[in-house]
Amino acid sequence: MSQRRPFRKFQKKGPALTQEQKIEKFILRNSQNGFFTKVTTLPYKFEISENKAWDIVGELLSSGSIESIHDEITGEMKLCETGKTYLIMDLEKKRKKQKTKFKKNKNQKPKKENS
Repeated sequence: MSQRRPFRKFQKKGPALTQEQKIEKFILRNSQNGFFTKVTTLPYKFEISENKAWDIVGELLSSGSIESIHDEITGEMKLCETGKTYLIMDLEKKRKKQKTKFKKNKNQKPKKENS
């Protein structure tokens, strides 16, 4: 029998990322896709304590790599890449308008023609 060879293209790409780096990449990726990241999602997404999440967020905010804004309704802190706050807020407003427009059109019943 021939020996199994490892898959050629599979190579270790260096040391694993730290928890802080993973969280920072997650926040930046969400920002590039046009979404905020709520601080409350970090503990269950990365399986860390809430205190640890707040410590990491504090470090990232003080380093200047991310910005924060508070939700007007719930008061939750939302994070994004530095300089993209207003761009993402605008995208959120557009998505909200489309959502309400879609619901409005969905709720309207088609008129039946009497012939």
